[in-house]
Amino acid sequence: MSHIPDEELVRAAQSGDTDAFGILVDRFEPKLLRYGRKFLRDREDVRDLVQDVFIKAYMNLRAFDAARAFSPWIYRVAHNEFISEIRKRVGKITIPVFDFDILFPHLTSPETADRQAREKELTHALDACLGELDAKYREPLVLYYYEELVYAEIAEILQIPISTVGVRIARGKAALKKIAEAKKLSYA
Repeated sequence: MSHIPDEELVRAAQSGDTDAFGILVDRFEPKLLRYGRKFLRDREDVRDLVQDVFIKAYMNLRAFDAARAFSPWIYRVAHNEFISEIRKRVGKITIPVFDFDILFPHLTSPETADRQAREKELTHALDACLGELDAKYREPLVLYYYEELVYAEIAEILQIPISTVGVRIARGKAALKKIAEAKKLSYA
């Protein structure tokens, strides 16, 4: 069943096939858990919120237009759920780790015994940098680099024009680089 397109599974689920929805849950749960951890640190909170996302998705599945792509829709449901939770916790959120190597050149040092420790240190340093990055730039970066979504999908999830997605990604990368430089982080 892994070869069946998402939209075909949605149509089956809309017709009452709970197994088809179960396949969608299996496909998207790891992705949404990873996405959720970019908003909230506590894995159990993220797991609970992702379950809420699937409950809301199932309850609203009949309203979904199966002629459209399912992925942006489920990410939008998740986005709304995560943002809603963040609003409840204003001031209590810490931003999780973002992979430094995705945005900046790879480390050029040869393999050494302390490489893993240095990479962990860089990851923690970048975590602090992301905490300073405006959410409107952080989220498109996460969706593009972690979730590997295309600009059109990101635009649909964030409900912004495609051109704005590109601008926010470019500005987010530039801002993240400035923050890292201000903190005198060495990544080359």
